[in-house]
Amino acid sequence: MTESVRIKVEDARTFITDILGKLDLHLADARAVADDLVTSNLWGVDSHGILRLPIYVERLLNGAVKSHPEIKTVGGRGGFEVMDGDSGLGFIVGRRAMDRAIALADEHGVAAVNVRNSNHFGAAGLYVKQATDAGMIALSMTNVGPNLVVPGGAKPITGNNPIAFGAPTPLGFPLILDISMSSVAGGKLLLAKEKGEKIPFGWATDKQGKPTDDPATGFDGFLLPLGGHKGFGLSLMVDILCGVVSGGAFQFDLKSMYAFPEDPSGTGHLMLVIDPDAFLGKSAFLDRMGTFCATIKASPMWDDTARMLIPGELEHERWQQRLTDGLPLPRSLLADLTDIAARLEVAVPGTVAA
Repeated sequence: MTESVRIKVEDARTFITDILGKLDLHLADARAVADDLVTSNLWGVDSHGILRLPIYVERLLNGAVKSHPEIKTVGGRGGFEVMDGDSGLGFIVGRRAMDRAIALADEHGVAAVNVRNSNHFGAAGLYVKQATDAGMIALSMTNVGPNLVVPGGAKPITGNNPIAFGAPTPLGFPLILDISMSSVAGGKLLLAKEKGEKIPFGWATDKQGKPTDDPATGFDGFLLPLGGHKGFGLSLMVDILCGVVSGGAFQFDLKSMYAFPEDPSGTGHLMLVIDPDAFLGKSAFLDRMGTFCATIKASPMWDDTARMLIPGELEHERWQQRLTDGLPLPRSLLADLTDIAARLEVAVPGTVAA
């Protein structure tokens, strides 16, 4: 028996929307979250897609996450604002913040929106895509509870705080880089656990700091930083920008949604947007981005069968393929979703041939 099944993209969107609707989200919000989760799966970022729906459902049911948050601006000046997410779903808060940052950048050229009191917002790349769709350059980042140990350290003091960068291109897809400050995102361990796979040594340690190849042990333990002290230093930068300067939670005041499922996470975000029109004009910028990307693509590879890829290119190709083939889900995840659907009286999507 195959370890995974496939579901149609539109069936996945409908299913997630129906589940979240049963949890009292506004229809527009439920559809937005469904779009974001499905987008992650279409990109092939399965660690941040439908895999995360069960924990979001649990936290909505127990009240850790509010279905109707009062998201509001609480400070700022000029092109810079601070927003309070009122413990809403991070997707809803993050979208609102990036929409506002785009509007401010349209007025000021450069803008940033800081967010406090939010929750897990999925893949950071989702938000820079909002900006590139509007013809703008963007950074998005978020902080998480401590799960990252400095090389040689015995206790985590910062999270694997992800950063995404996006820029429009004339290629039919944007350049998007989305990376966490750990060797791999924690969701990769969660996905390996669902699939019953081992993980490479060097991804994570157990709670005593001993390297492990067991994804469950690693997920409950600590992640190792990307590039040693470099990833560790960048994770501190993100925590300052998302937690310290926002007036929100940072370091040990942040709560992991898995370790503390009944507590608001207190997550912070930063959305920074640059309008190329404020510098040399969008048309000229796109022309130069075309040259920039062409230079990358023309770079020779020692292996003639390999391709030079621009960040975001592989995700674009997966998107096209998965629109046709459907979204792969581990059978264990489908079983979890079936249980949730029965509890909330929602129809389970049918599977398609792999």
